[in-house]
Amino acid sequence: MHGKNKRKPTYKIKQKNAILPLSKNTPQRPKVIKDAFVKVPVVLAETKVQLDMIANIEFPEPVLEIKDIKKNIKVTQCRLLLPTNKLFIAGFVRKNIQYATPKYSGKDFVSSGINSLTVDVPFETVTEVDFINKPQLDFTPKDEQFTYYKESKLPKGFSDKEKLLSGDFAQFNKISGEKFNQLPYCELLSSQFIEYDEYLNRKMGEVFDKDGNKMDAPFEEGTFTKMEEKMVVELTLKVLQEQQVKIEEIDKKNW
Repeated sequence: MHGKNKRKPTYKIKQKNAILPLSKNTPQRPKVIKDAFVKVPVVLAETKVQLDMIANIEFPEPVLEIKDIKKNIKVTQCRLLLPTNKLFIAGFVRKNIQYATPKYSGKDFVSSGINSLTVDVPFETVTEVDFINKPQLDFTPKDEQFTYYKESKLPKGFSDKEKLLSGDFAQFNKISGEKFNQLPYCELLSSQFIEYDEYLNRKMGEVFDKDGNKMDAPFEEGTFTKMEEKMVVELTLKVLQEQQVKIEEIDKKNW
């Protein structure tokens, strides 16, 4: 009827299957630029560096035993000192130590709470790397000064036929410049830790709580607060530098 609102149609979407059918595609051959020059990271060296470390760690409370130690390597400096092959490396090992501290005990048991301590063990070293590809290094050209020849009249007392033959002292002329090189950089590929931990002040039969009170405990138990750690760390590093490389034309027969 005229003047009444018409009812809007409704639509329903029925989904029969959530798995999409396989669509066909046609491989396309990319366009190749003949004898192009590109600027890309070039691998200068790849090396595995061994670090021998020792650290003394002191806990804020008595420790009955170590439950777990998680380690992560953090490299803060990796610098190739050109034109030498010496690589300066610095950083630290982040250690998260989970340990048990006695809460209460008896002659045949010890009940402990689990705590954690996170410490950073720093390191610095320098090593020599073998180059796979030589780094590019251009030196600043030497400063060169030059002057122009000039003929000048001589003052009174000299013959009118003679002239002063010399350089032009009223000018200063120089050739100088700068060369800008790409700074080599590092990538950290992997790390491996081998460690030996030794408790320094543990005495059998002496167990203390977090407040320093001596507790009854089984005779073989003991707490400590100091630990010495000997650790061998192996780092695998890649040294790179951005260089300009020529890309030869690809033989289409091998495609």
